[in-house]
Amino acid sequence: MSPFQSAAHDSIDAQAASWFARNRNRPDAQTRAQFDAWHAQPAHARAYAEFESLWADLGELQHRNKPLPLPVKPAIKRRSTFALAAAAAVLGAVLALNIGTPVTLHQQQLTTQSQGAKTLTLPDGSTLYVNANTQLRLDFNAQQRDIYLERGQLYIEVAANKDQPLVVHAGDARIRVVGTGFDVRRSPRQLVVSVAHGQVAFVPDAKRSALLGADQRATYDYARQTLTEHTLTASEVGDWRNGHLAFRNRELASLIDELDLYRPGIIELANGPLQQYKVSGHLDVNDPLALVKALPALIPVNTVWLDNGKIRIEPR
Repeated sequence: MSPFQSAAHDSIDAQAASWFARNRNRPDAQTRAQFDAWHAQPAHARAYAEFESLWADLGELQHRNKPLPLPVKPAIKRRSTFALAAAAAVLGAVLALNIGTPVTLHQQQLTTQSQGAKTLTLPDGSTLYVNANTQLRLDFNAQQRDIYLERGQLYIEVAANKDQPLVVHAGDARIRVVGTGFDVRRSPRQLVVSVAHGQVAFVPDAKRSALLGADQRATYDYARQTLTEHTLTASEVGDWRNGHLAFRNRELASLIDELDLYRPGIIELANGPLQQYKVSGHLDVNDPLALVKALPALIPVNTVWLDNGKIRIEPR
């Protein structure tokens, strides 16, 4: 099956993301012809143009925080200072009238506990879902909406505003959007970004980046410094909000990493090949240890209950 044929089963956003990635790798003549046929449809061309714009904005984002030298300003006469202040006031009033509703400035810190998932409506109209054991900080200004995720997981339905993009910061990583719905989970082992709809630019470090469309996930492994992408079903993105997680062929290490969000420091995983064992099933977020107890029936492992109250998963 050709890339063009396989892409037909995905959403237009996912197709655009896939073609954008291929075109950056110098496609051959056959692939280029397939892209031209796909791109000929107006809806496809619009989606592809949005990804090109997002990628260009991403380059600007990476340089946003670089310090700039302060210009040397000539001395201003006291009389002129009042004139400039008055001019600035008039200009501010004119801009406020012309750009529509002014952006609401907002700062907030939020920490949830083990059973403390929360839902918030933000001043910009976005809806923020915060999972258990999560710590984050909001800092919205006139140019950008910043969310600093220290640990844990969030899902956000972003109110569209091209003049004020939203950026999630997770350590050195950046996830940038304009208007979309997506999920971010930050843990000691992994940083995972999943997209429900729209487009997301994900930059986990200085060397790697990904453009994600609807029903796509990217997982960054801190220890390996690898970035892998997966295709999801629509119901899998942010499914923890309903109290249940569904997973298919998940590596055991990745699954335990997610379980740690609900029972921090309780589950230990032995080193070795068992970390790559694949697991499928469902998880009740209110009773995550039930899945741990069931693991020996799903894969060849044993669960050992230690004297310190922790659970160690070992190969059988």
